[in-house]
Parts: sequence; structure tokens; C-alpha cells
Amino acid sequence: MVKLSETAIEILKARYLRPGETPQELFERVARAVSEAELLYGPASQAARWEEEFLKVMENLEFLPNSPTLMNAGTPLGQLAACFVLPVEDSIEEIFASVSLMAKIQKTGGGTGFSFSRLRPKGDTVKSTNGKASGPVSFMKVFNCATDAIKQGGKRRGANMGVLSVNHPDVKEFITCKTDGKSFQNFNISVACTDDFFQKALKGGEIELINPRDGKVWSRVKADELLDLIAESAWKTGDPGILYIDEINRHNPTPALGRIEATNPCGEVPLLPYEECNLGSINLSKIVEKGRINWEKLERLVKVAVRFLDCVIDVNRYPHPEIEKMAKGNRKIGLGVMGWAELLIELEIPYDSEEAVELAERLMGFINRKAFEASAELAKQKGSFPNIDKSVYRGKTLRNATRTSIAPTGTISMIAGTTPSIEPLFAVGYVKRVLGGRRVPFIEPLLMKKVKELSLQQLKEILESGTLQRAEGIPEKIKRIFKTAHEIAPEWHLKIQAAFQKHTDNAVSKTVNLPKSATPEDIKEIFITGYKLKLKGVTVFREGSKEGVVEFKVDQELLSELLKCSCT
Repeated sequence: MVKLSETAIEILKARYLRPGETPQELFERVARAVSEAELLYGPASQAARWEEEFLKVMENLEFLPNSPTLMNAGTPLGQLAACFVLPVEDSIEEIFASVSLMAKIQKTGGGTGFSFSRLRPKGDTVKSTNGKASGPVSFMKVFNCATDAIKQGGKRRGANMGVLSVNHPDVKEFITCKTDGKSFQNFNISVACTDDFFQKALKGGEIELINPRDGKVWSRVKADELLDLIAESAWKTGDPGILYIDEINRHNPTPALGRIEATNPCGEVPLLPYEECNLGSINLSKIVEKGRINWEKLERLVKVAVRFLDCVIDVNRYPHPEIEKMAKGNRKIGLGVMGWAELLIELEIPYDSEEAVELAERLMGFINRKAFEASAELAKQKGSFPNIDKSVYRGKTLRNATRTSIAPTGTISMIAGTTPSIEPLFAVGYVKRVLGGRRVPFIEPLLMKKVKELSLQQLKEILESGTLQRAEGIPEKIKRIFKTAHEIAPEWHLKIQAAFQKHTDNAVSKTVNLPKSATPEDIKEIFITGYKLKLKGVTVFREGSKEGVVEFKVDQELLSELLKCSCT
């Protein structure tokens, strides 16, 4: 097994390991439990063969599944999927049924997404009580409070995505519901924006706000002013994001089963009500050998990963019969990547360059194509997904309605010891507060690999700014490939996202990081550009809009600590 970092071991101990379990035993548990799905289709020898293959890619940190699979495979809980979308219909009984199901899912480590667009607006008539409706935002508080009381599997705080249509009469209240910096801390929120909305925002037109209960127009608003409000709120707090809902539905693989209205908490998986999706990511840092990409190794990893994720569907224990029906009917999986920034650094390609954009397209195009081929081959062995005749793949042989998705990989990338997802480096050096309030200095190991020695003054400058750009004596070539998230212009964040999205079945979770000096107008332009680039969603984060656990404040004691721990 590949040696794990101290950080990885700490994370595994805190969240994933069973009592008395070692990291090696964790991977063995997961490989054994997932490979049991093969017993449904072939002899025990086949299951044993794939158990060995699954174990190999995990212990080498070449591929890791989403957190619930690592936590729960081979345990009595047995719920292995990360992403769910639940319906929220317009009655008290149906609303609280969704709250109850959300609680069950979050207890097992899953995240939940909801569209609140079907709820009647605030002030509308409630005939059964002769009263007035309180509106979607008030009911979101119920979901938020319930999540507050639940820790996912006792180890992860619950996560939700709340979505509201841009045409809902309560859309302004929804857009600004997090601007106090305190409310809805268990929610990411996104406005579901149509093509019509953006076209009118660009031309100065108006959109209708429509009561979903009866389809009546309540009012009209200027689209560009509403987009201004979204941008201003996102500037203040990072929320809301944008879902380009028509683009999402243009790529809905099962349109006969309904229109997609929501996504999972981080936006990378648009799903129908009661759908779920299990995710996993290939560690791109493991496919770079002697300054080149090993395409044969990548193809092998894709094949193993697709089979692994498909097996999860069969061994999973579902929290609701309707979820099991949808999961097994469509067999959606989401294979993604982590370590993109590390791969670029190893190849000495700047993140903000056309070379990086071209490589992103080539790389994800290859993964997507090989994932499709692997799914088609699986279908020959095990059968196509049952709803294929209700899908865009009617007449073909295919095991999974979707195959690829780019997840944030926040935790599993730390276990794998690489950079998260397709994000650039957040900082080259920083000071992090850990448990007990202790301040720990960090210098990016990839930098230490490229630059063997740094002076005390250089270390100080890096830790005080988080970047190489102000440090003297470091070659410009090195500074160029170690640009951090806030130093990369928004258009490059979007170009990289668009390159990956072009070859991803589901969606791409990607944050456009912005400096503190960015304006609401800058954010508005990002949302418009995302629409033009045919993205499925955009999230922005302006420096300072939320509190973090990293700082750039250095004293002599901290420098001494850094030198003592050899810059790691």
C-alpha cells in the first residue's frame, strides 16, 4: 500500500475507520463489499478477481470512491451513495415526508438537493385552513433546522442544495436569504435560470413571476435587475450560485421520466426527484510518468472505476423504495478526477493557459469516451439500464444513464495526497488552525519538489501572502506554474470548467475564486459568460466573503516551527 500522509491518517481516523481498523483494512473492507455485486452475474472467481482489482486502485490511491462508500461499505449501515435529490411538493404532508427522508439520508453520510419551486408563494391562499402560505423560504428553515440536529453518520455535518426557479414570485427573498451571514448555514443555494431569463437580461426585457399553484402571473420584473441582485448577494456571501437549468435539461438522459429541477449539494449531479448517484475520482497525479501522461494506465483506471461504481448500485442499501427504483432503473454513476492542478504542475503547464484548456478537453474527452466504452461492455455482460427505452440511448447497449461527473473531492483528495478536483492551488503557503486552536504552518509540497531550498525570508514572504508572486529570487517559470486561485483571472477558471464540462455527462463542481477587490458587476459578467459557455452551473467565491480557517500571519515562533518540520 502507498504510504499515507499524516493528514490522510488523521482524516481516516476521524471519519472513516471502524474501531480497531487500519487504513489497509478499510480498503480491503470496501473492495470486498463492493465486489460482492459480481456474485449476481458470475462465479465467485470473478468476484475475487474484481475484489483484487478494486483493492489495488484504492491502496495505490489511484482511485477513491465518495465518502459514504468508504465509511459504510461492508457495515450494517450499508448506504454508499453521496448524492440525492428529493421532491418537495406543495402540501404540509409531502413537505415533512421529505424532511424525514432527508434525515435518514444525512444520517448515513449522503447530501440532499431540493427544488422548492413547486411551493406556493408567500401570501397565497391556503384553502384547507383559510390562511395564508408562508412561502418556500420559510419551509427551507425547517429543512435547515433538521440538518442542524443531524451529523451525517455521526461524522459529517449535513449538506443541502436549495433551488428556486427564477420565475417564482418569492425569488428575491430566496436570493437574499443568506446575506445576513447567519441564516441557512446548512444550505448552498442556486437560482434555476432559464435561457429566456438570460436573453432578456442581456436585452433589458422583463420576465414573469408565476404562482406554481395555479400558473397565474403575479408580477413582472426586469431580468437585468434580478441578475444584479443575484450578483450582489453572491458578492456578499458566495450565494446564490446559478443553475443553467435549460442547458441541464438539454442533456437530461431520461427526459421521458421528467424534467430535472435540482442538483446535489455541490452542483455536480443534476438529478430527477428520488434519484441518487454514487461518485468516485481518478487521481490524475498517478498517471504522470517522466513528464508525460500514461494514457494506457488512465484507460485501465477508467475501466476499473466504472465497474466499481456500477457494482455499488447493486450492493447499496437504499433509504427508500422509490430511491432504489430510480437508482436501479437508471444506474447513474459519476466518475471524475482529482489532482488536475498537480498534473499541470508536474507537466509544467500554467493553469491559466490555452495549453491547459486544450489538455483539459483532451483528457476529459478521453475519460468520457473510455467510460462510455466500459459501460457498453458492462451492458453486454450484465444488461443495459432498465429505463434505456425511455432514454436518449434507446436502441443502444449501455449499462449506465450517466458515467461522468466532476465532484469537489475535498476530503478524498486529502486522503489521496493531491490537489482537489480541477481546482488550482488555493495557496502555496498558509497558516492553518487545527483542533485545539494550534497554528500550523504549511508550504505546498509540490513547490518543495520543484524548488529544493527556500530561504527564511522567502518562507516568510510566502506564508504572509500565500503566494510566490512577491517572493524574490524565485524563477518566473516557477511563479507562473504556481499561480493560486485568486491570482488566476475569472475567464480562465471558466475556460477550464467549460473544457471539462464539454466532455462530462453530469455537471462540474467548480468555484470561480475572486480577489477581495472584485465587484458585483464582475460577478454578473461571470454569470453571463457561464451562460454563453454552455455551463450547467457557476459558483463564485470572493475572498473575505466568508470566514475561513487559514491565515497569512507569521511570527518568529511559527517560522521556527516551519523550519523544524521541514516545510511540510
